[in-house]
Amino acid sequence: MLQPSVLFIIKILTLFVASFSIAIFFAPFLIKILYAKKAWKKRAREETFGGEKIPIFTRLHGEKEVSTPRMGGILIWGTVFLVTAATFLISYFFPDSPLAKLNFVSRRETWLPLFTLLSASLLGLVDDVLIVQDKGPRYIGGGIRLKVRLAMILLIAILGAWWFYFKLGWSSIHVPFVGNVEIDGFYLLLFVFVVVATYSTSVVDGLDGLSAGVLAPIFMAFGVIAYAQGHYELTSLIAVIIGALVTYLWFNVHPAKFFMGETGIMGLTVTLAVIAFLTNTVLLLPIIALVLVGETASVIVQLFSKKFFKRKVFLSAPIHHHLQALGWPESQVTMRFWIISAIASTLGLIIFFLSRFF
Repeated sequence: MLQPSVLFIIKILTLFVASFSIAIFFAPFLIKILYAKKAWKKRAREETFGGEKIPIFTRLHGEKEVSTPRMGGILIWGTVFLVTAATFLISYFFPDSPLAKLNFVSRRETWLPLFTLLSASLLGLVDDVLIVQDKGPRYIGGGIRLKVRLAMILLIAILGAWWFYFKLGWSSIHVPFVGNVEIDGFYLLLFVFVVVATYSTSVVDGLDGLSAGVLAPIFMAFGVIAYAQGHYELTSLIAVIIGALVTYLWFNVHPAKFFMGETGIMGLTVTLAVIAFLTNTVLLLPIIALVLVGETASVIVQLFSKKFFKRKVFLSAPIHHHLQALGWPESQVTMRFWIISAIASTLGLIIFFLSRFF
């Protein structure tokens, strides 16, 4: 008789393989459709949000923006939806089947991350469709206006905060080496802030293989944390996400067949924040997701410096564009960011496990 822990490991690995297999099967069809529909920008972005010209960015990525399809993120959240729906329906209609045990839908562990992944991804899909149709603000190449996009993310964050605080009864955060600290109503504000801040890290995109290669070890780290805490259904969901993410990376490495687009990066970053709260490790999020933090910080520093000092700190922001402008090959930037992400994720895990002994 297998031990329960072994059964959970088998379940998690099976879901990972299933997710990877389904995604690898459907990816060629998605790629064919995106190319047939010419799902790329009709004009390269030439200006910042403030209306300033960005010749370095345009020179480095202008041609790629108008020839490589967006919306590759459909592969990720679409696979997650298919695996989730299939396992849930099997468990509902065939509860005695061995496959029914693969179901990981749980009110306490996976309802909210599934909701945020799908809702934010669909919002991103609308943004991508508008960009492809060349609709929206010209200075950013089309899409949903930034204020509207942020308002929608804010709404998702508020719904999530309400669910955590009033439905799940969460009102404290875990401080490594200290323990749980009660923050009561401030939990709502913290949740909203972290979700919106994590969404802002979606700038980690634009180079072949960059976003998926950086995000994969981050999700893996939270998968290990969730499993160590006994959140097996959440771990299963993370395994499904990673399976789809790895498949996306397979087709996104140089030369990329498609880009993730807002429909991918928006859903993944928002869901990442929710997972951090579900595992009560939100204070480890900036460490594990160090690359995301660094990318966003470079944009903030650049905007602040140009506004108040009338000069640029970086040749181009976020920082991966700066490094490329310095002459680093695209593949070198990408793989070094992968390495940094893996190291940062490992460091976060070390802190997590050490804090359990104090």
